[in-house]
Amino acid sequence: MTTNHTVTTNHTMTTDHTATTPAPAPGPVPGPADARFPRRLVAPMVLGSVLNPLNTSLLSVALIPIGVAFGAPPSQTAWLVSALYLACAVGQPVTGRLVDAYGPRRLYLIGAAMVGVGGLLGAFAPHLGVLVAARVLIGLGTCAGYPASMSLIKRESARTGLSSPASLLAALSFANQVIAVIGPSLGGLLVDLGGWRAVFTVNVPFAAACLALGALYLPREPRAASGPAAGHTPTGATPPGLTPSGLTPSGLPAPAATPRRHWDLAGIGLFSAALVALMLFLMAPSVARAWLLVVAAAAGAGFALRELRAPDPFLDVRVLGQNRPLLITYARQLLTGVVMYSVIYGLPQWLEHGRGLTPSQTGLILLPMFATAMVGTAVTRKQRGVLGRLLVGSALQLIACVALLAVHGSTPVVVLCVIMAVFGLPQALNGLANQNALYDQATPAQIGAASGLFRTFMYLGALTSSAATASAYRDAADTAGLHTLAVFAAVCAALLLATVVTELALRRRRVASRDQA
Repeated sequence: MTTNHTVTTNHTMTTDHTATTPAPAPGPVPGPADARFPRRLVAPMVLGSVLNPLNTSLLSVALIPIGVAFGAPPSQTAWLVSALYLACAVGQPVTGRLVDAYGPRRLYLIGAAMVGVGGLLGAFAPHLGVLVAARVLIGLGTCAGYPASMSLIKRESARTGLSSPASLLAALSFANQVIAVIGPSLGGLLVDLGGWRAVFTVNVPFAAACLALGALYLPREPRAASGPAAGHTPTGATPPGLTPSGLTPSGLPAPAATPRRHWDLAGIGLFSAALVALMLFLMAPSVARAWLLVVAAAAGAGFALRELRAPDPFLDVRVLGQNRPLLITYARQLLTGVVMYSVIYGLPQWLEHGRGLTPSQTGLILLPMFATAMVGTAVTRKQRGVLGRLLVGSALQLIACVALLAVHGSTPVVVLCVIMAVFGLPQALNGLANQNALYDQATPAQIGAASGLFRTFMYLGALTSSAATASAYRDAADTAGLHTLAVFAAVCAALLLATVVTELALRRRRVASRDQA
């Protein structure tokens, strides 16, 4: 994939008031020869980041064949989806913090290895329990790719002086959105060709490619200094892991040395407990399980108190609380995830059960989402605006959700394909807008943790949609259930649209106040 090294000025960034302009990078202004992103990093970054959406969407058309193979009802096979959501929601911010602390290369390679092992475990799983364990391992492994990529982009942005590498961010968002959209189609093809185990086996070559590319091209981290001579390199000596010219073995400038950290294990534990309790409730919400919400609230309160007092907190809640634009971006990411995963997981079940289509036929009906997502990203990839994309994307989501209310058992396939095409544009527009907002609003020192938390909110949305899908299809994946799910998704799309309209109204009011002054 060829990146377009377009320099985006700070003036362009500040035109959207949802973004907080990052502080300029210290040090001299790079020369023209340095002001470009190393293309050798693009392949491992993109490949590593797509492992997560690939495994999220790939399984959607394999759930019914897996249930048949193990004699498991949908209520049990749903754990294959929920287990990955749970692992990713907890693992993303933790892994992002590890990326901030130890650098992207180590976490990237460890994560790729875990994905490969999880793929092999799933390929030979003798029963459903082992398959769920494989999904957990895959989920944890895929947590590293996206925070590592965002960290690398932020570092290279500081080195080259490119305040906002729009084309590279667009490539990253495009790859993630496309994989999420074509995942069901690819999954249907794999199931038809090699059975449901193929959706696990496919992780092995992907993981091997990530390991090879990451080992070859990702810059090494200088060893953290420790002891009485910390940070001291004898005069004339070459720092460990660097060439005499000060470059990494792959020819890239060395990243700054990472200091040793005292890990906030109590904070991580409380955060994980709160998130796990909340997600377990969302998997099967009921009055009898309301105690999980109490546990989540108590652990969340304890987490907040702990982070306010910790000298090196896992998540700096003070900084996060003061960054209102970033919090709004997280909320929008959650709503985007609810709608997107309601379609990716809810519609295929209705197509296979309600319409009697095969997995490959179901995947083909979802393909128009890929085409329009690709077009949407290609057309808007160089634009830095956030609210404009979100306004169009959320409006189209709402229209498509309402259109699903008119779908029934004899709806022509062409009509279904048109609805899928409409859903594809929001996939591109909302995903790229939220990612650009995250990049602008997160500080360089916290980009890894912020990116991980960004993915966590996406998975909270995904798990919310999973609970809604299970409730809508309580007895069977029939048309009535599809309409119930469509109403829920439409409400979430309307909320997303409302946040954008409100922000635009506030902006106009601020402009009017300045003009009157």
